[in-house]
Amino acid sequence: MSAPATLESETELVANAVRELARRTRFPVAFGGLIEEGVVSVTSIVGARTRSLDGLRVRPERGLGGRAMMELRPRMTSDYGSSQQITHDYDVFVLGEGLRTLLALPIIVQGRPRGVLYAGGWDEEQVGGVTTAPAMQVAQSVADELRIRDEVQRRIQANTGGGDAVAPPQREELRESFAELRSIAASLDDAELRARIARVEQRLVTLAGDDPTVSTSPIPTVRLSPRETDVLACAAMGATNAEIATQLGLREGTIKAYLGTAMSKLDASTRHAAVTRARRAGLLP
Repeated sequence: MSAPATLESETELVANAVRELARRTRFPVAFGGLIEEGVVSVTSIVGARTRSLDGLRVRPERGLGGRAMMELRPRMTSDYGSSQQITHDYDVFVLGEGLRTLLALPIIVQGRPRGVLYAGGWDEEQVGGVTTAPAMQVAQSVADELRIRDEVQRRIQANTGGGDAVAPPQREELRESFAELRSIAASLDDAELRARIARVEQRLVTLAGDDPTVSTSPIPTVRLSPRETDVLACAAMGATNAEIATQLGLREGTIKAYLGTAMSKLDASTRHAAVTRARRAGLLP
């Protein structure tokens, strides 16, 4: 049941990017989509006067978008109909809408094209850096989000493969996964995705239970804030305050404050003791 939710989330991600592309550039029309089974299916369109762009599916190497994906860089034409630099497989869609100027921005994740965003206008326009820079930023933001989601999905699959116990040699890797998931979650705006990560985090905490190296004596119930948990999870991996600040995108002084409140709540005088007590309380794996 999780696959459809992921697809819906990615479709919404593209829709938001298309709206942002139209807002941040002077182009009246914007559209785009992600690669599915080797073809980009345009799933979001804003500003179009007709329905000519509906159903557009772009193959790599074909058309302006295909060229952008193959070359891994933006491509633009100010006179689409007469351009000799591209194939014209999709003229019925583009010219049907009456577009003359067209900018194609590939969405690149780890060196591979994952989709394409378009911005276009009905008149011939000369597009410079003032327009292309924010457009490229929008495409990059989509690529960054997809990269994060790919990593989350990889860790979900790696850490929920079954079994109720973790052997000691794998325990440290499990804890590293927990710390990285906390860092990823801290950078996301997608509430649904954060909730999925939280469920995996709880699974990791459960799997890491019964650690024979940790005392099983009970400690009072402790509630850490999400940020306190983020900081403590990183500290558990031996990171310094400066390293944690870089990882979480916070100031070093802020990290020190969060660590201090976490230690106070856990009645611990050192970060090592705080980590130990957090594990005993079931707050960290």
